[in-house]
Amino acid sequence: MSEQPSESARQAIVPDTAAGRRFDAVVAELFPEYSRSRLTEWIKSGDVLLDGAQVRPRDPLRGGEVVTLHVVLETQTDAQPEDIPLDVLFEDEHVLVINKPVGLVVHPGAGNHSGTLVNALLFRDPSVAVLPRAGIVHRLDKDTSGVMVVAKTLEAQTALVEQLAARDVHRQYLAIVMGALVAGGTADAPIDRHPRDRLKMAVREDGKEAVTHYRLRERFRAHTALECRLETGRTHQIRVH
Repeated sequence: MSEQPSESARQAIVPDTAAGRRFDAVVAELFPEYSRSRLTEWIKSGDVLLDGAQVRPRDPLRGGEVVTLHVVLETQTDAQPEDIPLDVLFEDEHVLVINKPVGLVVHPGAGNHSGTLVNALLFRDPSVAVLPRAGIVHRLDKDTSGVMVVAKTLEAQTALVEQLAARDVHRQYLAIVMGALVAGGTADAPIDRHPRDRLKMAVREDGKEAVTHYRLRERFRAHTALECRLETGRTHQIRVH
């Protein structure tokens, strides 16, 4: 995997609806693949310009200005490439679409430092090392199989993140639940970490918005097959709902 940094210059137009808002807050929305703290550092160092000039993070906007992001992209992950076979459904110069199998962890983490989708992506295309999360824009749980879209460029990643945030991308799942349901419906209940077991998720009044639509696909004696469509993508959302 190449360790050489690469330069990237990108531009975005400040929407008129952002008039009066802080520069750093709007930049974080225009380039959501980067953390707000990192973008603030780049604003202060002059790597993020407004109409070609350096401004302060707190400066208000008028709307219609041109934001230029000019940074040196460095490797974003410590994960190592691993030759892990991927079931590729589609690929072009912008995105990679795969069928993630049950048992494959998406991101490296505690207890899963290798053998993840990130390791596989780095082996298949070393250039994604400079992308946040190696181009991954959404996730599936380890024990869930399904289609995942991975960006191969910053432009593609930004576009996918924006589409997910705007809920222009629809995600549908097949789930088997206990009990014989008689009709479909919508589960609208906020989700966050369990108050006593931080490894689990639970419905909480102070949690993040979570909406799952479901309809009957097939009924069995003690179970029901459901088609679930997510408006949000919280951790373990379908299982919790």
